[in-house]
Amino acid sequence: MKIYDVTVPIAENTPVYAGDPNVEITIANRIARGDAANVSRLCCGVHTATHVDAPNHFIEGARRVYELELEKLVGRCRVVEIDRSVMAISAEHIENLDGAERVLFKTRNSDFWNDFSQGFRKDFTYIAPDAAQALVDLQIKLVGIDYLSVEKFGAETFDTHITLLEKEVVIVEGLDLRQVSAGDYELVCLPLKIAGGAGDGAPARTILRAIENE
Repeated sequence: MKIYDVTVPIAENTPVYAGDPNVEITIANRIARGDAANVSRLCCGVHTATHVDAPNHFIEGARRVYELELEKLVGRCRVVEIDRSVMAISAEHIENLDGAERVLFKTRNSDFWNDFSQGFRKDFTYIAPDAAQALVDLQIKLVGIDYLSVEKFGAETFDTHITLLEKEVVIVEGLDLRQVSAGDYELVCLPLKIAGGAGDGAPARTILRAIENE
């Protein structure tokens, strides 16, 4: 069974969304200097690399990341490849989703992960609000995209996030879909069970498993 790791690694040079905390990884204890074990210290925002947005990210008092149903985070999903010329995924792109409960969009963004030295890219393809509404209308449980936000950079309102999150559609951002073709897979997306803070999100180790012949 082919397994695809679609998780962006967390490193000190991992691009982060403009204004989010940078990644800091330091050594707290080291065997080489006489400590009993190697222990690293990690400091980063919860929306770093591949991560999940919980409803409380944009809707105060809504469900927090540790309260998300595992049933939404694990199960069959469809990878939809969007033409490289598309900057905004609109309602017209929400097609051929019959039977899909989880949708991951592969776009031109995936190539951004080839070179971390570029830093954060503002010119990423995003999901337009009308597409978000179309996904809600189809009762999609989870939506993912291959960069750090589903929302257009610099948007004055956050309609895409709110449209999805107010219906408790799980958002997965920062996927690395470079090695994945369009089609159906089994998704396993497990965000850290962070119970403190605002509960707005968490990094998530995320894999896709090829579906055997049915």
